[in-house]
Amino acid sequence: MKTYSRICAVVFGLMMTALCVVIAVETVLRKLLNHSLAGVDELSGYAIAIGAPLCFAIATVERSHIRINLLHMRMPNGAQAILNLLSAVTLAALSIFLAVFTVRTVQETQMFGSVAQTPWMTPLIWPQLAWMISMGIFTLSTILLAVRALVLAFRRDTYALAREFAPEAVEDELEAELSDMEART
Repeated sequence: MKTYSRICAVVFGLMMTALCVVIAVETVLRKLLNHSLAGVDELSGYAIAIGAPLCFAIATVERSHIRINLLHMRMPNGAQAILNLLSAVTLAALSIFLAVFTVRTVQETQMFGSVAQTPWMTPLIWPQLAWMISMGIFTLSTILLAVRALVLAFRRDTYALAREFAPEAVEDELEAELSDMEART
């Protein structure tokens, strides 16, 4: 799963880097030549729509999504296991709901032949297909993790559930940051 999140991160990073270059070129053209590429804002919207699910997938796999663990860390191991399982399953359910919404939106776009209301008049099917693929990547990651959590729960392996699905403790986060800082210096 780490390779999965790395690939998502690289794709997102390349996409954002390309967007930054286009925005920089647009800015220079406007300031120096009084000319606009007309549509950079459209590209930005597409990049956010495609990039957000990739970031969701990364956060899910890396367990870096926000969870309030003030009570979680004080609960008994069994209660923590139930919450970890519930977290994985509900996140998968949410991602499935979002994926269904995305597919329906793409189907409607295809049915009506919708185009963007911008100077480029982009056929919306193309950026929405990329959005749908990105949402599928997020959904796949949540489903795989939810299945893993369910398998561990059926085995009654609460320690593995905690190890793989619990939010990181503050001490773990601090240790990771310090080792990262040490590696940079």
